[in-house]
Amino acid sequence: QVQLVESGGGLVQPGGSLRLSCAASGFTLDYYAIGWFRQAPGKEREGVSCISSSDGGTYYADSAKGRFTISTDNAKNTVYLQMNSLKPDDTAVYYCAADGRRLCPNNWYEYDYWGQGTQVTVSS
Repeated sequence: QVQLVESGGGLVQPGGSLRLSCAASGFTLDYYAIGWFRQAPGKEREGVSCISSSDGGTYYADSAKGRFTISTDNAKNTVYLQMNSLKPDDTAVYYCAADGRRLCPNNWYEYDYWGQGTQVTVSS
């Protein structure tokens, strides 16, 4: 059974850091790209970052560049999103998703599998 499970969310003060994890089961990350998305209340789901197993390429939304880092631990079949210098605007539910074509598409509906999400709240 294919499954993605996010963890690592929580409440953090502005300027703080969190590391999100996306643990995959039922498939290996070697054959997928993994993207991170987020959705705040009343807003559309937006892409944050993606890593592709085809070439190891990483991609970041402008809002994440310089602050977030995506990485993979193939031995643990897990993708991480290190988030630093967090801002209140980063508050959202964060989801990871798997793309079987390994293209890191911009559109959320092009991904094959999704996790249940983890809440990130940045507030003082």
